[in-house]
Amino acid sequence: MNAQSQSETKPIPRHRTLAKVVKPLGERYEEVLTPDALLFLADLERRFGPQRRIFLESRRLMQERYDDGELPTQPLETEHVRNSVWEVAPCPPALQDRRVEITGPVDRKMMINALNSGAKMFMADFEDASSPTFANMMEGQINMMDYARGTLSLTTEKKSYALNDETATMLVRPRGWHLVENGITVDGKPMSASLVDFGLHIFHNGKLLADSGRGPFYYLPKMEAYQEARLWNDVFNFAQVFVGIPNGTIKTTVLIETLPAAFQMEEILYVLRNHITGLNCGRWDYIFSYIKTLRNHKQFVLPDRAQVGMDRDFLKAYSERLVEVCHKRRAHAMGGMAAQIPVKNDEAANDAAFAKVRNDKLREAKGGHDGTWVAHPALVAVAMEVFDAEMPAKHQIHKKRAYARISDEAMLSPHSGTITEAGIRTNINVGVQYTAAWLCGRGAVPILNLMEDAATAEISRTQIWQWLRHKATAEMADGSQATVNSELIDRLFREELDALKDEMGADAYIAGRFPEAAKVFEKASTAVDLPEFLTLPAYDILEK
Repeated sequence: MNAQSQSETKPIPRHRTLAKVVKPLGERYEEVLTPDALLFLADLERRFGPQRRIFLESRRLMQERYDDGELPTQPLETEHVRNSVWEVAPCPPALQDRRVEITGPVDRKMMINALNSGAKMFMADFEDASSPTFANMMEGQINMMDYARGTLSLTTEKKSYALNDETATMLVRPRGWHLVENGITVDGKPMSASLVDFGLHIFHNGKLLADSGRGPFYYLPKMEAYQEARLWNDVFNFAQVFVGIPNGTIKTTVLIETLPAAFQMEEILYVLRNHITGLNCGRWDYIFSYIKTLRNHKQFVLPDRAQVGMDRDFLKAYSERLVEVCHKRRAHAMGGMAAQIPVKNDEAANDAAFAKVRNDKLREAKGGHDGTWVAHPALVAVAMEVFDAEMPAKHQIHKKRAYARISDEAMLSPHSGTITEAGIRTNINVGVQYTAAWLCGRGAVPILNLMEDAATAEISRTQIWQWLRHKATAEMADGSQATVNSELIDRLFREELDALKDEMGADAYIAGRFPEAAKVFEKASTAVDLPEFLTLPAYDILEK
């Protein structure tokens, strides 16, 4: 007897009630939000949601310690893990060659184009590259179901889209532990967005993907401690039993995109060792986390975002440590995102963008990474060419290098450089434009010839906050120097917003939700206490 017929004959015990959908249903949503799927979601939330909330409180308490002067370091209680001999479980054939991965939102057309791009992997992103409207999230799940069943296609008035005979292998990134899904509740409270995204995907597609050797494969974002990774391992163990696939079938890659997690790489690999294949340098979120974690410490103030590169200081140390740790444990060490996109109608600018991508990928390949990320299909060939030349085998896990010891001090070393008026203006412009697009339902947005997502918007607003908090000195356009204070930031905000309004026109400015975006972004940039995430207050008004 199914859950629906049971409910008609006798009350279902509270611990077996379904998750409740509190948003309007669109076309085909009922295929995703079935009674059995909602029962599974409720089980996930009741089993694992309380521990998730405890870990979020632990993050807050840990941040208080950082604010009071403590610096991130490797945990003493796990020294035995770092000093013992162990390896992660073997990697399945579908994930052995990951030299180029493309990422993007779960939009249907973009998914098809990414899967057909020639990349080895495609990370379908429910998180930073997607605005979490209920429609986007549910339509993304419909797309996942069609992909698993071989029916993912699209016909528009202009063009038809279908998958090639050979496509990239798909990995799915659910939203982070800190986010909730307001459209689905359990016991009257919004569900963990992580458990919604993962739960619906594994429930509907896990067995099909496992039977065909195509998954289920995941990317896990924004964790700050190995205990959070262990919670994911518990979720995986439960889900595999539920859907009837062998333990260890689920494989995941963890994005090391927070500063605290960078000091616990081996521990994260260890607690997920039966389910993990590698770690990834989530560089943009990592810069954001560096600023947020060390926000009270003036010695860690960073220069303009454009000057914070992977070739030196804390980013170089982080990249090298990730390669060393992964290869020590026979896991893939994945490189970071190239945010450049093709520049139309400007050959010189386009050549410069491609050159930056090529140099970045060459650095990663020579540094020992087993693959890399790009944000646009046109950049797949460039990255592939570099890795094919430098890494003829499927990966370079077994290539031994003589690494210099990477100290904890090196992991914290800030970039030298300058803070400029142009850098402040760029952060305001990009941050407001991105937030407006996000409120309109778009999570991956081309701005100033870069593909921006939530992570780069977070950098923009935390840099403004950091410079304001520590009264940094900025080089102004006229050659003078000025203290970054509330008067300067307020003036630059007003000027940038006026310029956007003049460029777009007043009607388009309002229709594009720029007034709301400007309010959210400015508050997140100038509040006395730094808000944890820009997307949290933005989510409160997303669908209003």
